Amino acid sequence: MKLKFGKILPCIAVTVLFLTGCSDGFSPEMNPQGENKSPLADDGTPSDFSDDADSLLIQQKNMAQPDTNFGTEGNMVEKMTLQIGNNTFTVALENNAAVDAFVEMMNNAPVIIQMSDYSGFEKVGSLGTNLPADDSQTTTHTGDIVLYNGNQIVIFYGSNSWSYTRLGKIDDLSGLEDALGSGDVVVTFSLE
Repeated sequence: MKLKFGKILPCIAVTVLFLTGCSDGFSPEMNPQGENKSPLADDGTPSDFSDDADSLLIQQKNMAQPDTNFGTEGNMVEKMTLQIGNNTFTVALENNAAVDAFVEMMNNAPVIIQMSDYSGFEKVGSLGTNLPADDSQTTTHTGDIVLYNGNQIVIFYGSNSWSYTRLGKIDDLSGLEDALGSGDVVVTFSLE
């Protein structure tokens, strides 16, 4: 027993010395002054670190995030067009997997949906396919466009609180309620 302990003790000591020598006391959560600080600010943007290691860490994090919402020419798509009858509205798109899939559909051709009135505050129509949903409890307002149940597009002209995946928000609400009317409407979604 003494012989085994005599062989293990030097191995433990060498391991501890090696691990101690590899650490410079810096971790990704600490800035060069040793203060705990995330490389990202509270709003998710990179913090202002002057240390090159911090900059490299931020660059690697940003490179790991996939680019999204790309149109046919590889440009980032931030807007889509919504046409109801003779009325056209511009929609600011969210940045999520459901929007990416919806943009991909619109790259092929405009998406045309027959929409019906529901409860006097929204128009709902089947997309005919499922998009990747990331539902969360949401209170909607006039002009919000959401995905419901993975395959239903909803345009709000009132307010509701339910579990949805946000797709976008109509920029200018002028004339929206009149365009939607009280019955069924055909809505065309396309890229600008």
